[in-house]
Amino acid sequence: MRDIATGVRELLDAGAPFAVATVISARGSSPRPAGAAMAVSADGAALGSISGGCVEGAVYNTAERVLDGAGPVIETYGYSDDDAFAVGLTCGGTLEVLVVPADRELLSTWTDKVCADEPVALATVVGGPAPLGAQLLVGPVDVQGSLGAEGLDVAVVADARGMLAAGQTGNRHYGSSGERRIDDVTVFVQSFTPPPRMLVFGATDFAAAVSRMGAFLGYRVTVCDARPVFATPARFPEAAEVVCDWPHRYLEGAEVDGRTVMCVLTHDPKFDVPLLQVALRRPAAYIGVMGSRRTHDDRLRRLREAGVSEDDLARLHSPVGLDLGARTAEETAVSIAAEIVQNRWGGSGRPLAETEGAIHLGTGSPDALQLSS
Repeated sequence: MRDIATGVRELLDAGAPFAVATVISARGSSPRPAGAAMAVSADGAALGSISGGCVEGAVYNTAERVLDGAGPVIETYGYSDDDAFAVGLTCGGTLEVLVVPADRELLSTWTDKVCADEPVALATVVGGPAPLGAQLLVGPVDVQGSLGAEGLDVAVVADARGMLAAGQTGNRHYGSSGERRIDDVTVFVQSFTPPPRMLVFGATDFAAAVSRMGAFLGYRVTVCDARPVFATPARFPEAAEVVCDWPHRYLEGAEVDGRTVMCVLTHDPKFDVPLLQVALRRPAAYIGVMGSRRTHDDRLRRLREAGVSEDDLARLHSPVGLDLGARTAEETAVSIAAEIVQNRWGGSGRPLAETEGAIHLGTGSPDALQLSS
């Protein structure tokens, strides 16, 4: 849903009523995960996607009925062998989609927070005796809206804050007054945390391509280099910030968490070794380092001499990237991005034609929690 925040703000500013369709569960080989959203305005405009094109037309029609007064509704879309022309997912998955009239006041606050990169969770009733589509917006300290019962609100706020802290999205179950271990009410909680960071070290042509790819993947990109002639915003327009400083000195004070990825593209020992000594002490999800195999071996020798442990050295992705046969800076950036995605989700890196089983892992249960950014 984050990807339509700017468009939602425009719809709010325009003043026309609109409906929001959200994927509340995705099973099998569904093309979009739970949380994917689409907005349809009363004047016919549509933005966002919930299935990559398979069922958008049917959801659009449902949104029109909701805007005409039908009220919130849940639709299920799946694959049908009996009717090849039926609305459904050709990939064989199943989507449950909630369509509700937009709560303008609540969504106004939501867009403000998301566009400002402030953490916020959106809890929506998707099943049970509580009002379908009732929503609660939960921040670290503030709350807006209600799910219809005080006890339910209290329980969901507590859970939503825990899920927000972990960056998780998924369904939770409660009694009608918020009782635990009762499955009367189902609440879909979406976490909107600030975008994960990508730290790119070395203001090179490769860094420019990697920063473009990082921004495309949803990372907040920082490029850092000690050379002022190269570390300029004009050379890295997709980066959120460009820092002119020695990489290791910048990293010592930088915010790094378990979602942060680092791409070290300097391949110069005077930058790499002190930088990696700092990087390997931080909880980054991925540390990729550019260089030939000879450069990599020399780098490992220098780091061992500096006292870096073998366990820490095993965290390095070097030489960086997957073996795609890349030659240009842009192709190399694709190779690096592919390894980052593989590292995040645990893919094999093999051609899908050579694998068996489900293509999209982890989507078998509608209640499965997923990481959200």
